[in-house]
Amino acid sequence: MRTDRQLQQDVIDELHWELSVQADHIGVEVKDGIVTLAGRVGGYMGKFAAERAAQRVAGVRGVAVELQVILAGESQRTDADIADAANRAIEWNASVPKGQVKVLVEDGRVTLSGDVPWGYAREAACACVRGLHGVKEVVNLILIKPPVSTHGIKGKIEAALQRQAHLHTRGINVSVDRGTVILDGEVDSLSERDAVEQAVWNAPGVQDVIDHLRIH
Repeated sequence: MRTDRQLQQDVIDELHWELSVQADHIGVEVKDGIVTLAGRVGGYMGKFAAERAAQRVAGVRGVAVELQVILAGESQRTDADIADAANRAIEWNASVPKGQVKVLVEDGRVTLSGDVPWGYAREAACACVRGLHGVKEVVNLILIKPPVSTHGIKGKIEAALQRQAHLHTRGINVSVDRGTVILDGEVDSLSERDAVEQAVWNAPGVQDVIDHLRIH
């Protein structure tokens, strides 16, 4: 097991490896495997990328993000401009059903709401607005309301996990209660846990995911 000091250096190295992150402006603290990122970034995408970079490091048990988004002059936009750009980005994304996602913008904070039938559509809507100029934060309140039967979800999820070679699925237990999937067991990293969750959300009929996975 790596010490907090070793994890701190690993996270710092990973931040510098990630080209979309201004690593010199980010401080890293680690206590009992929990990483805290503090400092400032030039946009929401940089904040998101820093969080993902920290999660990729083996041994990290959790990430607390205390980064401030400070926009440069050329990145400043009105809420109306951001809302218009977000609506267009969502409309042009083929993975998002037309007219199903609503956009609210307040002081650069984008809130997405509505209903979509698939987990990947929910993530696609969020992903296409993260990198827009002027966005300081994205809150995803989109609900999953699948139109298909929930029959056979467990088998489909287990098959999907087994197909992904980078996942160690032997320690993962999947149970299903109607459209709610419960995950239990151990994974090697936060990024692996995220990959498992994403695979589960992509299964037809999934309405909610309860994640009890532990970092090994």
